[in-house]
Amino acid sequence: MSDAPASTPRVAPRRSTLSVLRALLPFLAPYRARVAVAAAALLVAAAATLVVPIAFRQMIDVGFATPAARAAAAGARSAGARSAGAALAEAANVNLWFMALFGVAVVLALGTALRYYSVSWLGERVTADLRRAVYRQVLRQDARFFETLKTGEVLSRLSTDTTLIQTLVGTSVSLGLRNALLFVGALAMLIVTSAQLASIIVGLLLLVVLPILVFGRRVRHLSRASQDAVADSSALAGETLGAIQIVQAYAREPLEARRFADSTEAAFDSAIRRTRARALLTALAIVLVFGAIVFVLWIGAHAVLEGRLTAGLLTQFILYAALVAGATGAVAEVFGDIQRAAGATERLLELLDAEPAIRAPARPQQLPPAGRGAHVALDAVTFSYPSRPAERALDRVTLEVMPGETVALVGPSGAGKTTLFQLLLRFHDPQAGSIRFDGIDLRRLDPADLRGAIGLVSQDSVVFSADAMENIRYGRLEASDAEVIEAARAANAHEFIERLPAGYRTFLGERGVRLSGGQRQRIAIARALLKNPPLLLLDEATSALDAESERAVQAALERAMQGRTTLVIAHRLATIIGADRIVVLEHGRVIDVGTHAQLVERGGLYARLAAMQFDSAVESP
Repeated sequence: MSDAPASTPRVAPRRSTLSVLRALLPFLAPYRARVAVAAAALLVAAAATLVVPIAFRQMIDVGFATPAARAAAAGARSAGARSAGAALAEAANVNLWFMALFGVAVVLALGTALRYYSVSWLGERVTADLRRAVYRQVLRQDARFFETLKTGEVLSRLSTDTTLIQTLVGTSVSLGLRNALLFVGALAMLIVTSAQLASIIVGLLLLVVLPILVFGRRVRHLSRASQDAVADSSALAGETLGAIQIVQAYAREPLEARRFADSTEAAFDSAIRRTRARALLTALAIVLVFGAIVFVLWIGAHAVLEGRLTAGLLTQFILYAALVAGATGAVAEVFGDIQRAAGATERLLELLDAEPAIRAPARPQQLPPAGRGAHVALDAVTFSYPSRPAERALDRVTLEVMPGETVALVGPSGAGKTTLFQLLLRFHDPQAGSIRFDGIDLRRLDPADLRGAIGLVSQDSVVFSADAMENIRYGRLEASDAEVIEAARAANAHEFIERLPAGYRTFLGERGVRLSGGQRQRIAIARALLKNPPLLLLDEATSALDAESERAVQAALERAMQGRTTLVIAHRLATIIGADRIVVLEHGRVIDVGTHAQLVERGGLYARLAAMQFDSAVESP
């Protein structure tokens, strides 16, 4: 059984299409005026379209179908009784209806243009707002969320799925409403023109509803499957490109190309199944509708021959029937778009509805003013990762760190050192025990306030796609350029930054690819120093530095640690010999605490680690 959290997007309950699309209304609400303009333009354009058949009827019955015209069609030499004045009046009448038809065309063009601009604007605006809302919600999620959802899938939802919604709001809904209005209006005019023929069309059109509903539901399900397949493919590509050096170092380009090709082919197959169902839906609707109309027109033609209908009325009926047929086919096509967009909307709503397990209490307590470092206390803390509930990453850990104290965490991989940092940052909550920051339980604090009081330098230093100045200023956004440069000097980063082509304004590339590992680490250290927090967490902060840089940065860190509480994770014991205390962890438990000299004297795990490292250092040439 999966231990995925309730907020995991893939396990959200399935909703009806209507409820899914209704969830988009809050994104349209701020733009009511624009929606009203689009609706008015839509009504004007639809009304203008419905007037066209009436104009054609008048032109035929009043102008072309006069007695003189019928006599001419029969080969007569003269209209006989038709006077010159009557002919002029009829010509003027025909001219009037042609002018009216042109006027209708102008109104139709203006209404259509205004509708197109308004709904396109709404589509772009709603899509941008939706992307912002989803991204903001994703950033709020806790670590457990990202353990169960691939980053590539989130990116796919932010790009591919929102594009489908843009098409829905900016095109499909407008076309659907326009054709729905035309369908209703044209059907009403069919009844006015000939109730008998219209009743036959209505009866036949009912045959179209069932296949549209049946195939529409299948299109939605296939659309969801297709979008999931695309997301999986994007996630695979993101993972591979993120580790491109490893891929190339092992010469696994052909393997990764095959994996991506297989994933892309699966997405293609899923899309083809969706397209096949949608094409069948559209074709079936068109055949049924036009078949019904052809049958009715056959009946109408016989009515004209028998004198029960005029040619103009039949023309009007034909045009309205064509509008009904075209509107029905268009609605069927739009229905497929709506079903596809409903699947995309559902996937985005899963992200919007996901609530993080780690969030601020209703009335968070405020941290006291920072003094000489933070006071941190862990009381019988027990924690297991959601993916490994039977394995305790921390087992009844009790530890107190006094303000201004430097405490090092030592132990083999998997001992729980990094887990302890994650709990201090409240990326997770322990299953048992409590953690207090300056005497306040972390659960009583706003996570943003807590993290604002902590500086982190991780083993895998993070450099953003920006220049050096902005990368360091990330630690404190309101910092001046002078303060940024001062932090860089303290981290021994100023000299190499100055040597960059544009100095502090040099773009560092995606993930800092233009820098060496040691340079990236010093940027991260400068960022933490600029933040100036009461609690500093150093996770192998000097691991990527060469010996010369390590000495300089270690000296800078020692200065930075003065007047603040510092927790240091270290595998290289030489960097933490001067710590006030060293905490030794193994299998998630604290097995020893003391200074370097005390721990070496006692023997045990720390003494063995020290012997291996320092003896090998002495023996190395």
